[in-house]
Amino acid sequence: MRICCAKRETSTWSLFDRDEHALATLDAQGIATRRVDSADTSALCQALLGFDALVNAHYLAIGVASAARWAGVHYFDLTEDVRATHAIRAIAEDSVQAFMPQCGLAPGFIGIVAHDLATRLDDLREVKMRVGALPEFSTNALKYNLTWSIDGLINEYCQPCEAICEGHTQWVQPLEGVEHFSLDGIEYDAFNTSGGLGTLCEMLAEKVETLDYKSVRYPGHREGLKTMLRRAVPSTAQDVVLIFVTVTGMRHGQLVQDVFMRKIFAKQVCGMPMSAIQITTAGAICAELDLFREGVLPQSGFVRQEQVPLAVFLDNRFGKLYEGASAAVSEHALAAA
Repeated sequence: MRICCAKRETSTWSLFDRDEHALATLDAQGIATRRVDSADTSALCQALLGFDALVNAHYLAIGVASAARWAGVHYFDLTEDVRATHAIRAIAEDSVQAFMPQCGLAPGFIGIVAHDLATRLDDLREVKMRVGALPEFSTNALKYNLTWSIDGLINEYCQPCEAICEGHTQWVQPLEGVEHFSLDGIEYDAFNTSGGLGTLCEMLAEKVETLDYKSVRYPGHREGLKTMLRRAVPSTAQDVVLIFVTVTGMRHGQLVQDVFMRKIFAKQVCGMPMSAIQITTAGAICAELDLFREGVLPQSGFVRQEQVPLAVFLDNRFGKLYEGASAAVSEHALAAA
C-alpha cells in the first residue's frame, strides 16, 4: 500500500512506502521514492510538507487524511470504507484544501455514471448499480480469482451495506439480496456488498424509491464462499471488469429505463501489462486528479464523486481507459404513462 505525492509547479511525483524492497524496485525505474511509515502520523506529516496533493492507496485512510489536513495537502484516496469516508468528511470541514475519497471503480466511477443517468429523468424511481471484477476464465469451484486487495474484498463481504428501499435509507446485509441476470449471453449472480454506493444514498435521498449496489459474480460463487480465503483462491491477471447501471423513471410523461454498460479487459497500457481492475482503479483516480488540476472539480472541502461530470471524465486522457470492448448507453421506453 502506497502514497503518491505531487508538486504542481514542477509536475513531479514522489512515492512513499515503508517496504524497502518495493521502494528499491521503483528506484531502479527512476521513480522518486521515500521510506515513510503511514502509520507514523508525525513522520508522515513532516514528509508531506512541500507537496500539493497526495493519492492514498493505503487502508489507513483516516490517519493519512488527517496528516494531509495538517500539512495543507489536497487528498485523494481509493477507500471503500463507509466509516472512513464519514470521518474524512469531518476532517474536510472548513478546509482550504480538497478531500476526495472513494476515487476508484466502485465506489468512484460507478457513482459518477449512476448520478449522471439519474439527472436525465424527471421523476426517478429506481437505480441499480452492478459491478464485477471477475476472472476472464473461471476454472475453480468458486468461479473466482483474486484480482485485487484481499482487505478490500473482506470489507465488501463483511460490512453492512447502504441502500434505499421504498424511499427510506437503510442498512442491508452483505451477501444477501441475490439476483440473477444475463448479459451478452453470459449468466451472472449479484448480491449486496459494502461500500460501492459512496455518498449516492445521501445525494438521492427522497428522490428515488429504490437504490442499491451489488457485486457481480459467476453463478455458484456465493454458495462456495465458506471455503474462500487467500489460500483457497488463486490470483489472476486475466480478468474482466463488468459495469452495469440501470435507472428507471419518468421522462416527458413516459416511463423509461436508461442503461450504461462497460466491459474492460486486461491489456497492455503504455507497454506495461495491467489487469482490468488495475486499469479501472488507477484510471479513475488519475482522471479525477487530472480534472482537479484543471479546475473542473471543487478546489476545497469535501468533494463527492457525483460532482464529476461523466462526459468530461470519459473524455479525459485517463478516463478513456474506460472505453471497453463492449460499451453502450441506451434508453428503452417501457410504457406510456
